[in-house]
Amino acid sequence: MLPEIDIVKGIHPGLILERELIGDGIKKSHLAKDLGVSTGLITDIVKQRRGINPSLSIRLGKALNVDPAYFSLLQTYYELRSAQRTSKTNPPFHFRPALFWDINPAGLDFEQHKNFIVVRVFERGNEEEIKAIIEYYGRDQISLILKGSKNLLYTALKTARKYLEINLEKV
Repeated sequence: MLPEIDIVKGIHPGLILERELIGDGIKKSHLAKDLGVSTGLITDIVKQRRGINPSLSIRLGKALNVDPAYFSLLQTYYELRSAQRTSKTNPPFHFRPALFWDINPAGLDFEQHKNFIVVRVFERGNEEEIKAIIEYYGRDQISLILKGSKNLLYTALKTARKYLEINLEKV
């Protein structure tokens, strides 16, 4: 059974397709034949070398008994996530140099170092920086990062309560 789309947003649809094929014991060649496409196309999708177009998404939906838009939506979310990753190296805002006094801010990768960035901004950022980081990463992702942090300063707890309306003191 395919996972809910909200759970797998941003994951390449080929990974989800491969998991489904393995779970149901379906061979790529059999699926390809049922869909009227080459086995190489299915292999390329599973290996994340190609994406899924709307036409193929409809056929996959019929073959796997899911909404015809399922794989098309996965593809769109994956492409959006990929675009966000490339733009995260050059975010649309700037932090005060004093916020990252102990490192070279030019070396920050906004995807790879997001936990560090979020915690630092929530502990020491000003209102503008906090709002920018919430808009950039989203409330849900920031909440997960802060809840998963082991040592937060009291200022981060206060900031989370104020801007995200969550109480991290229980965590």
